[in-house]
Amino acid sequence: MKILVNITFALLLVTIASKTAMADDVISVAVLDFEAKDEAVAGMGPKVASLVSASLSAEPQIMTVERADLEKVLSEQELGAAGNVTPDTAAKVGTLTGAKVLVTGRIFKVDSSLVMVAKIIGTETSRVYGELVKGGPNASLTDLSSELAGKIAADVVKKADTLTAKVETHDEMIEKLKQLLGDKKRPSVSVNITEQHFGQPVIDPAAQTEMQLILQQCGFQVKDNASPDKADIDMTGEAFSEYGLRKGNLQSCRARIEIKVRNRATGELIVVDRQTSAAVDIAEHVAAKTALQNAAAELAKRTLPKLLK
Repeated sequence: MKILVNITFALLLVTIASKTAMADDVISVAVLDFEAKDEAVAGMGPKVASLVSASLSAEPQIMTVERADLEKVLSEQELGAAGNVTPDTAAKVGTLTGAKVLVTGRIFKVDSSLVMVAKIIGTETSRVYGELVKGGPNASLTDLSSELAGKIAADVVKKADTLTAKVETHDEMIEKLKQLLGDKKRPSVSVNITEQHFGQPVIDPAAQTEMQLILQQCGFQVKDNASPDKADIDMTGEAFSEYGLRKGNLQSCRARIEIKVRNRATGELIVVDRQTSAAVDIAEHVAAKTALQNAAAELAKRTLPKLLK
């Protein structure tokens, strides 16, 4: 019986490990409306984008950003329209939605042929690839979109190394920060970042924990309410996470952190910053905390050097 329990437990660990690996392999993709300026293809842009997005969502290694969420981000941030996406625009969309790859394109007629051209952009690397499909006068929009989506999916999977940035380990990040900070005297810092997930307060905030950890590992003295004396620098902020998308057993969550850093003695506001991030895991709350952790790490890389000035 004991052997059976051990085997079952081992199989459970293997299953969890394999699903976690799957989460690392999944690439998030956002599909913008295709440009369709010609009269002969008027109105086709959003339709093709929706069809391409739907086809991509069926790919096991791709997680698509919901079109409604994407349109909301584009509208709120007043980002470039379809066909006018720049590397900066792509990077901003990636930051706000968690998309590693942005897809846009153009639809037009050449003689009697309908042509679809897709532009595949790495939001982290600015690397761009292109794909094209065309059909005759009676070509099905659905079939052409599906064919184009197949080519896009192949590019995203095969060229992931150039479309997405190399993942920096925590130790590598700390080592870079230490080198950047040098041997300058570190002030003491207090960190108070309140956190919510789906509108509910969190007892053990991941953003605050990650920020405190990075500060300590970089040589800063971290103080809290139990410390006998006050810190030189106060870091305060708010963080929240929310459910994003589901793909099979995998779930994504998005997070945002906003911070203010103030010199306690002078009252000077040293830093005002914010960061949005996303993460995927088999467990929703783990994905949420990982997204917050990632956002805190990005903020730390920008904030810590400013504390020494």
